[in-house]
Parts: sequence; structure tokens; C-alpha cells
Amino acid sequence: MAYQFIQYEVVNSLGLITMNRPEKHNAVSLAMLRELHLAVDEAEADDQVRVIGITGAGDNAFAAGSDLAEVKDRDLKKALEPIVQGLAEKLERGNKVSIAAINGICFGGGLEVALGCDLRLASLNARFATPEGKLGIIPGGGATQRLPRLVGRAWALEMLIMGEPIDADRALHIGLVTRLVEREELLPELTRMAEHISSFAPLVPQFMKAMVNYGMEGSSAAGLALEKFAQSALCSTADKEEGLNAFLEKRPPVWNRK
Repeated sequence: MAYQFIQYEVVNSLGLITMNRPEKHNAVSLAMLRELHLAVDEAEADDQVRVIGITGAGDNAFAAGSDLAEVKDRDLKKALEPIVQGLAEKLERGNKVSIAAINGICFGGGLEVALGCDLRLASLNARFATPEGKLGIIPGGGATQRLPRLVGRAWALEMLIMGEPIDADRALHIGLVTRLVEREELLPELTRMAEHISSFAPLVPQFMKAMVNYGMEGSSAAGLALEKFAQSALCSTADKEEGLNAFLEKRPPVWNRK
């Protein structure tokens, strides 16, 4: 479909979504958010797509946050709508691995979109912040819950309460991102990651993601039991047989998607 505020393209197994309002530092408007939902749905429904990537247009911003012109008119009823929370949860709960490729500013609602992704890589000029406190509000797209689960309570509170930007090196240090690259290497690295993930049997990344996400919501014992059931399910697939045979025969596997 035609999009106005984002770009969507499929490159081999990567469904690449680009937030495309560079003149506004890719601020997330409600119209853009609707298109992001549609693009994620499109990628999830496409069998060719194995990985969903999200980035921002231009060199200066992934997304500078929610569109403040719209936030100004947001009342209590509108504030209680899921908005960015719904998109982040869709990425988190989806079957396909999602990767945020973060270039430049990644603030507020933009950071919350990235937090919904499974993996985050960033360029060396990336900056991260939750500045909502300066506006008399708090984050509403999931940062108060996802940040502490990702970087720990202390660093989450540092970012949330202080509201000051941290640079790419600090983000790597605290685990907010796992890879740093030069700006010109950001999309090539995203492509390499997608190709690597796509080399596995299709159900493997999906099961890995589900085990971590659901396991962290319950007890360790429940998670370990779920892991064994998941492993048992994969042991009954044709791809498990193909993976073992290919390894023993020293050849690349040919996955059957079954």
C-alpha cells in the first residue's frame, strides 16, 4: 500500500520500515503511528519477511519523540489510549524478530518504539532520552516498564527522572543497545543481522523470542518448563532433522518451514 509518513520496502528477508518526517526529526504523529501499525501488520503477514527493521529518515534522528503539537491537545481520555504502547506491544508480541536501527536522536516516543523491538543497534551519533518530565508529564509509551526490565532499575530511574540525554557509548554500556557502528554502516549492519537470523530454521528465532518474553513474566521454574516443551515441539519438525543432517554432512541446510 502507499504510505505518506513512512517508507516500507522488502529487501530479501528484511521488511524495512523508515519513519519519514525528517523535517520534524521523524516525530511520531498519530498519522505516522497508524501507518507504522499497518506496515508492521504487512511485514508480519509476508512469508518472505523474516525480520522487521525500523529506522528513521536522514542522518540526524531515529525519532525525536511524539509530535508535541498533538500532545498539547491530548486530554485525559486521549492520554489513556494505547497509542505508542500498542505499537511497541505489537512488535514485542509479534512472531518475527524486530530490530531498531537507531540513527541520531532517539527521544521520548521514539525511544519507546525502539524499546518495543527485540534488538537495537545504533550509530555513533545516537542520543537517547526520556525528556517528558520537562513537559509536566511522564512517558506513556512503555518506557517506565520496559527500561527497567532492559537496563535495570537504577539506570532506568536515572534516565526517567533526570531526563538528560545519554550518548551511544553509555547506551551500549548499560545494555540499551547491543551494537554500535559508524553512521554509514547502520543499514548494512541491519541487513547483515537480518540475513544471519534468516539463515536459521524459521521457527527458531520465533521460539527463542517467545521463551524470553513469556519466561520473564513468570517464575524461573515456569519458564524452564516452557522451554522444555518448546524444545520438544521443535524436535518433531522436519527442520530439526534437516539441521542435524546438514551439520553431519557438512552442507548448508535447506529449511522446509515446517
